[in-house]
Amino acid sequence: MGTIKNLAEGITALLKGLATTLKILSRKPVTEQYPEYRRPLPARSRAVIVLTRDPDGEERCVACYLCSAVCPVSCISMQSAEREDGRRYPRWFRINFARCIYCGLCEEACPTLAIQLTPNFETSGRDILKLVYEKEDLLVNHGGKNNEYNFYKRAGVAMVGDKGTQINEDKPVDLKSNLP
Repeated sequence: MGTIKNLAEGITALLKGLATTLKILSRKPVTEQYPEYRRPLPARSRAVIVLTRDPDGEERCVACYLCSAVCPVSCISMQSAEREDGRRYPRWFRINFARCIYCGLCEEACPTLAIQLTPNFETSGRDILKLVYEKEDLLVNHGGKNNEYNFYKRAGVAMVGDKGTQINEDKPVDLKSNLP
């Protein structure tokens, strides 16, 4: 009795699956003409990486190497340098989009919000060397998603003034007053 019931359930499940397949096969295909019509992407889609600038027009990247350290496929490389005023910047910055998996970890790791992923996904090509982008190819003239953020206004190049006098900084705690 149990084997007949199991056999009937198996045949029923098989017929339901075939019915679903036949229903989908009988639909009229939908063809989207790609270059003319581009499907709208979700707001949080991640694709090509750009390097943004702060509101003063300076590069946001301070060459801290966090993006290259967190990259699971090691497609980001750079070399740091320092200006006369103490501000760090990448002498060169390179991303290999042939290896990039667009995971967004570099964007999450960046403390200065310099690296941002855009919804532009059209990066295919026949020559693999043309998919290696240099700093000049990645720099944009805006702040991206966080247009008003300025890392050096928050962190500063060097400590100027006393502790507790910087923007949004609390007064220092006297450790001796916390002792019992």
